[in-house]
Amino acid sequence: MSGTTTAAAAPRRRAAGAGANRWVVLVVLCVSLLLVAVDATVLHVAVPAVTEDLRPGAIELLWIVDVYPLVCASLLILFGTLGDRVGRRRVLLLGYALFGVASALAALADTAQVLIAARALLGVGGAMIMPATLSILRQVFPDRRERALAIGIWSAVAAVGAAVGPLLGGFLLEHFWWGSVFLVNIPLMLVSLPVGQLLLPESKGDGRGPWDVVGALMAAGGLFGVVLGVKRLGGGEPVASLLTVLPLVLGAALLAGFVRRQRRRTYPLVDLAMFRRPAFSTSVGCIVLAMLALVGLELIAAQYLQLVLGLSPLETGLRLLPLTFAAMAAGLAGARLLRRFGPRRMVCAGFCLTAFAVVLLTAMGRADNCALLLTGFVLLGFGLETTLFGAYESMLSEAPQEQSGGAAAIGETSYQLGAGIGIALLGSVMNAAYAPGLTGGVPGVPASASVAAGHSLGEAYEVAAQLGGPAGVALRRAAGDAFVHGLHVTLVVSAGLLLLGAVMALRLPRVMQCEEVSVPAPRGAGAVESQSRVSV
Repeated sequence: MSGTTTAAAAPRRRAAGAGANRWVVLVVLCVSLLLVAVDATVLHVAVPAVTEDLRPGAIELLWIVDVYPLVCASLLILFGTLGDRVGRRRVLLLGYALFGVASALAALADTAQVLIAARALLGVGGAMIMPATLSILRQVFPDRRERALAIGIWSAVAAVGAAVGPLLGGFLLEHFWWGSVFLVNIPLMLVSLPVGQLLLPESKGDGRGPWDVVGALMAAGGLFGVVLGVKRLGGGEPVASLLTVLPLVLGAALLAGFVRRQRRRTYPLVDLAMFRRPAFSTSVGCIVLAMLALVGLELIAAQYLQLVLGLSPLETGLRLLPLTFAAMAAGLAGARLLRRFGPRRMVCAGFCLTAFAVVLLTAMGRADNCALLLTGFVLLGFGLETTLFGAYESMLSEAPQEQSGGAAAIGETSYQLGAGIGIALLGSVMNAAYAPGLTGGVPGVPASASVAAGHSLGEAYEVAAQLGGPAGVALRRAAGDAFVHGLHVTLVVSAGLLLLGAVMALRLPRVMQCEEVSVPAPRGAGAVESQSRVSV
């Protein structure tokens, strides 16, 4: 009898230890998330140096930049569900190791092909790390109130990583060669591996039935095709292009086959019944819409700041920092806002605040209005992060704990798809509104030059520089006016999508339901005590 009691007490002691260290676990998870988030943007400023050193072709350069997010987005479901099967900590630590090796390979790459392969491996490592961080967070914070605070810190770190990437890359490039932007990952990974092995708890799903390898590969192939097609659309490729249509069609077919296969299996890879829960499916839709607005607007805002206002890349990054700081503040305040207002009002208000900020920014013109941009970017960052926080927290809390890896992978995939669709959709709206202002003809400018300038603002400036004289000045002014007009149209469309998200958020629960959690009993008690948390 005493042996049974001792064996039963051991799990309780381990659970208590995990609970006592849960905030340290959060720090470890946030460090790994920071690395993945930084690596997604750090290369952007290094592209000119990479081009000068490795001399990649146009297609190779495109793959150097895009292969990391493309591979990462494609494999999120595969590795998220694999973590549920073999252990989330195990997958996370393997991701750490692969990320470190791939970083060294990328830093020492002497050809474009080697750099592409290294970036692809980084994408594999990122796909192993991202869903594991959220699913482990779901496990170590069973109390929804504490989990809300942890998710707020987690999302604030993600916002910091996205902003720090270009700034860190710019600093390193001023003092070292371009490979240094990858070397910074290695010492952090060398520290994260033993610390993660020591502190992170292991967890798995229920382990029922075999892991669906075929389904995992179908999901990966389908997402690869869809994300590739969406990225090509966002890059300005014609809709009718075979290289755009073929990946989209094949990817959609594979995903349709994946869904059909999961519905028929006794033990599916991803429990699609989660989507029948209004809070879960609505949260996923809100993540897609929020990211659609954020990435598309950031891309267009960066072009506006550099090409219309004439700011340098560093000045542009500094102008966008208030957006990041506001997002950090919203993440840190998210838990309190969620308790006070509940998921429905929080996400709905976040969408409405973001839509107001977008409409406010339609007052942007050819002149630099620093106060307007500061106000708009702060409201934009706070509103979007409020929306994303509420959506992620609701999605993760609605998913069963044994499916947390798959649920986290679905959330991260929605994030990546929303980003890709945002660039494609809002970029297409921008081009459609910008081009007629030039292709219709500019007084004093040859028709061929006007048509060429209608492709993009950067190309318009190149054509204007070649023309020179009054014609060049006229073309440059007309292109700037057309871009500002296109920006206003794009902002209005974005505001409409955000208001659609606010309407969608009305399907979320009105109050934050704090589920029943099991906590270790005080020392000396004979059983685990169950405490039921009431709705806030």
